[in-house]
Amino acid sequence: MQTPTNRFKQAMAQGQAQIGLWLGLADAYSTEILAGTGYDWLLVDGEHAPNDLRSILHQLQAIASAASALPPGAQAPHPIARVPVGDTALIKQYLDIGAQTLLVPMVDTAEQAQQLVRATRYAPEGVRGMGSALARSSRWQAYPQYVHEANQQVCLLVQAETVEAMANLDTIAATPGVDGVFIGPADLSASMGHPGNPGHPDVQAAIHDGITRILRAGKAPGILATTESQARQWLAAGALFVAVGVDTMLLASAAQDLLARFRTGTGGTPSRPAGY
Repeated sequence: MQTPTNRFKQAMAQGQAQIGLWLGLADAYSTEILAGTGYDWLLVDGEHAPNDLRSILHQLQAIASAASALPPGAQAPHPIARVPVGDTALIKQYLDIGAQTLLVPMVDTAEQAQQLVRATRYAPEGVRGMGSALARSSRWQAYPQYVHEANQQVCLLVQAETVEAMANLDTIAATPGVDGVFIGPADLSASMGHPGNPGHPDVQAAIHDGITRILRAGKAPGILATTESQARQWLAAGALFVAVGVDTMLLASAAQDLLARFRTGTGGTPSRPAGY
């Protein structure tokens, strides 16, 4: 069998915008539910969610399992795993458990980007450890040419989320082996002196400029939006991978909206059905 083609990487290379959802609940059960809802990709967050390597493995398995319950011809969403830090040993482990696409936070220079490219590739292009016989990534050698095919299918997304990163954005995006650059509005706004205010005009202008520069380098721009208007704004600007929501926020919002329909008055007293 051939190593599976990275559909997400392929679609972005063809300029097809990919709509995703951010997963922070750190639970395989909820991940499996969301994997059946039709998103192009799901981000399993290892930086700000309480995930470890095993919980991420379980969520990758949950996403893969969704394929069996989808209509004929439909595909399960592509899983993206965000590592907590761009550490070579940790990247090796994430790849070995089967993540083809990685998102790496806080990449400020082209030199950092180059090191990450090498961490995700087998020699001679990189320094990824040769352990595929033990790994889910090769289906325990069911993909006999995995070590020869894996480098092509790995997708590396790096996060630009500081003033320094935005100053170096052209060279970061131009780094061979970097497939996309994700702009982090929250951290960027803090770095620009506007903590908690990613909607500040200066931050918004920097994001628009960043998307243009990433596209100019021939790479895919990405971003997380928490409102529909934000998401549509960045898609219109040319972003090619956009997370349009976060599972934790969706759960809290839906629960609050439902409860509000059963509350009356200012004291939070539950309403009583007619006849009681």
